[in-house]
Amino acid sequence: METTSLRRKKSTWRHLLRDYFLLTLAMIIGALGWQFLLLPNHITMGGLTGISSIVYWGTGFPAQYVFFGLNIVLLSVALVVLGWRFCLKTIYAVVLFTAFATLIQDTAQSAHLLADQKFMATVVGGVLMGTSIGLGLASGGSTGGSDVIAAIVNHYRDISLGHVILICDLTIITSSYLVLHNWEEVFYGYVLLFILSFFVDYIVNSMRMSVQFFIVSTKWHEIGEAINHIAERGCTTLDGNGFYTNKELKVVFCIAKKTESHLIFDLIDEIDPNAFVAQSPCTGVYGQGFDRFKTHNKRLAKQIEDVKAKTSAGAGN
Repeated sequence: METTSLRRKKSTWRHLLRDYFLLTLAMIIGALGWQFLLLPNHITMGGLTGISSIVYWGTGFPAQYVFFGLNIVLLSVALVVLGWRFCLKTIYAVVLFTAFATLIQDTAQSAHLLADQKFMATVVGGVLMGTSIGLGLASGGSTGGSDVIAAIVNHYRDISLGHVILICDLTIITSSYLVLHNWEEVFYGYVLLFILSFFVDYIVNSMRMSVQFFIVSTKWHEIGEAINHIAERGCTTLDGNGFYTNKELKVVFCIAKKTESHLIFDLIDEIDPNAFVAQSPCTGVYGQGFDRFKTHNKRLAKQIEDVKAKTSAGAGN
């Protein structure tokens, strides 16, 4: 049987490969949406992609190079707050996004998709860019710009990523009027921003969603072992009593990611098809293997320290 450390190493590598696969997919989707739909139709995004678009429309300088240069500056700051793990993934994402955008630039300019259907270009572009940003953030990286600012804020406060991006980007989209001189195109940017922020939250929340299981079975021990060693999730046994049978029983309680629920159901069905299982969604799960607490209330922390000091003093007396 594999040791616990070996299983953890394999699990870590699987998660790392999964993150980089999702990042690669996210950057390809984002570059396609930006180059094929947003840039040629003068639809402004927020963040550094929005600033890069405005510079491109005003000067003709390739937007992806402006995007790359601005990200270098921002990532230098983010490195201190978010650490190497986040920034390495973000650097990988920014380089890939820039490279792929450069690769398809000529094709995108000649194609000019949905040139006479600007609203449709806004909707499809918003879906693609929102999916790209959401996948990037859910896998621990981003395309830089407002994503990095949102990740910094979310690092300290449990605030909606989409809302942070929305607030940061309104000013950038409005400023595009200085180059476009057309309020109608600016309003398309506002529509894009709302679609994008909705999809960011939808993608991130979907990938972070957790479920809880209450499992009643005479084979509770085998089920618990399978959840621990195969699904690699912790579980807890609760003492119970069957009201109708008046027999003592064990209830296995487990919380897992929604994406892992099918595996857990398969394990239960394989061990005890007659087990009674109740599954329900969890809106927030914090702790090892899930999200971290993001509330840093200094006042509350000081009150707790004062209580500890009083308790210690009382115990000493």
